[in-house]
Amino acid sequence: MQSKGAQLDTAMRIERFRNGKFEFEVSDEGPIDGSIIVLLHGFPQNRHCWDEVRQVLHERGHRTIAFDQRGYAPSARPRSRFAYRVGALASDVSALLNMLGPRSASIVGHDWGAIVAWAVAAAQPDAIRSITTVSVPHPRAFARSLLSSDQGKRAIYMAVFQLPWLPEAWIRRNPNAFRAVLRATGLSTSEVDRVVADVVPNSALTGALNWYRGICLVSPRTIAAVRVPTTHVWSTKDTSLSRSGAELTGRYVHADYRLVILDGTHWIPDEHPDALAVLISERDHSALDR
Repeated sequence: MQSKGAQLDTAMRIERFRNGKFEFEVSDEGPIDGSIIVLLHGFPQNRHCWDEVRQVLHERGHRTIAFDQRGYAPSARPRSRFAYRVGALASDVSALLNMLGPRSASIVGHDWGAIVAWAVAAAQPDAIRSITTVSVPHPRAFARSLLSSDQGKRAIYMAVFQLPWLPEAWIRRNPNAFRAVLRATGLSTSEVDRVVADVVPNSALTGALNWYRGICLVSPRTIAAVRVPTTHVWSTKDTSLSRSGAELTGRYVHADYRLVILDGTHWIPDEHPDALAVLISERDHSALDR
């Protein structure tokens, strides 16, 4: 195990890493000498949401690294919402990147994972090659979309999640209702079953909801425009995020940028693993060629 700040020979597999007192187990797979893609999951899934995408990336010659993020990882579930501010979440990824070395990886994030990817790119542009953000637009584009679209209506659930302990109590007492809510957004039955089994019965549920409770604890650095090559992917039937935010995102990327719109629901890694993997691979290869 390497300490924070130490760099690994990238020809070595990573089993875990630490950020201060928190430890994260890692799934490090694919060609050992392939270009590295770090994959960040969102709410309420864990690293397994990337399983199908990773298979395609491995076939295309990439090495992938995924981990259950803060709140989901058994050894990284702080209770305070302050521990879930965006800068703190991004610091976990930074600890991993410090092990890998500068510009040794591209970052991909879906949902909340995309917010973390935006934050890392804004704060540490020299640490990564590129980012691919899935579903969630740049934070400033999201804020503008609240004024120019129905995004505020779509995000009401985020306000509900600010309440202490009540959301967890409701979900645990009404698991079938929670299943129905997730299914209504387009998440597959098998993935809903996995979420209910992996997250709902334990403290990971509070950890997952704390990401929302820490959303107001944002520093300007984590919402700055980014200066790394970026692909943003949005889907037409996303019930949580408007097209407006996706279309505004390009204003906040001061580098090579591409917006891709797919037909489908919010759960792009589950519905379009092949297409998404190709987009990720293309973005990484273009960054390698710079």
